[in-house]
Amino acid sequence: MPTIKDVARQAGVSVGTVSNVLSGAVPVRAELCERVRATMKKLDFHPNYVARSLRAKSTKTLGMIISDITNPFFPQVVRGAEDAAFKHGYLLTTFNTDDQVEREKQIFSVLRSRRMDGVLLVMAPSPTNDTAHVRNATKAGIPVVCLDRIPPGVALDSVSVENVKAAQTCVRHLINKGHGRIGIITGTLSLQTARERLDGYQAALREAAIEPDPELIVEGDFRQASGHRLAKKLLLQYPRPTALFVSNGMMTLGTIQALEETSLICPQDVAIASFDDLPITEVFRPHLTAVAQPAYQIGYQGAELLIKRVEHKLPSRQPVGIRLEPELKIRESTSLRLIGRDRELRPLLG
Repeated sequence: MPTIKDVARQAGVSVGTVSNVLSGAVPVRAELCERVRATMKKLDFHPNYVARSLRAKSTKTLGMIISDITNPFFPQVVRGAEDAAFKHGYLLTTFNTDDQVEREKQIFSVLRSRRMDGVLLVMAPSPTNDTAHVRNATKAGIPVVCLDRIPPGVALDSVSVENVKAAQTCVRHLINKGHGRIGIITGTLSLQTARERLDGYQAALREAAIEPDPELIVEGDFRQASGHRLAKKLLLQYPRPTALFVSNGMMTLGTIQALEETSLICPQDVAIASFDDLPITEVFRPHLTAVAQPAYQIGYQGAELLIKRVEHKLPSRQPVGIRLEPELKIRESTSLRLIGRDRELRPLLG
């Protein structure tokens, strides 16, 4: 098995130069760097990062904790984070909590014992705001960057989207289509993400002088089953809403299922708009109006921010909060315009 000395001898450089190429801590001339890397490839040399981490006190590994691996939104987030980590020479290890706080705590314990350099976190919902495990990790010197969901009362770096503004824009679009009786299926309201999307919904209604109706506001958990159950509850109301705003893509899938089971037609009977633009919904007809989140960028910028924090390249210890702009994509599921806001008035093409 070739050693670092063999690489140095074959490349005609010092062992220190090879070490600097591997670590990236000290700049090496492009010509020498290329020669060293070509020699490593020729000799099939693979550095022992475990041994290096003991000396450098850095494992060059990042942990990523996501809440639901079955949600198509999160693989794009993971992909972005992985690309950024790989670019900087870090290995990314991903874990799934299934939205369970206890599992999240167990994973944090594993990450700390494995000496991860930092953690990207999509928090599991906690009605009691149980974040002691996160605070303990940061106190132990492990940087944490929150993605999508920002826990209250904890000063952490974060990357998320402008939930209030995006939700308000989407519901405003429904109102402009003549809808006044608009239902919303929220996520778990212990999560800031869900509360902000509800705030945007309520702001759009009040902007149009429509008083929010508590009967049209139902709380889900960002999972398909809750979307199915709650959409049926709303669609079987009398009078039923003429439009539904669903707070994430997974619950929208459940809503589509409920729509089929109630024999209602979208958008003639009820318009549907979703916060999340999942690729899987492209096969549905009509195509769904959706708030498209920059999922890849959430992961990519989150990892970039975390690596800067790990490598002490940020100018201050103050938390950095990055808010990205989603895009409203208007499609056929909201294509009908109602005359007025009365549920009994017939929709016309518009």
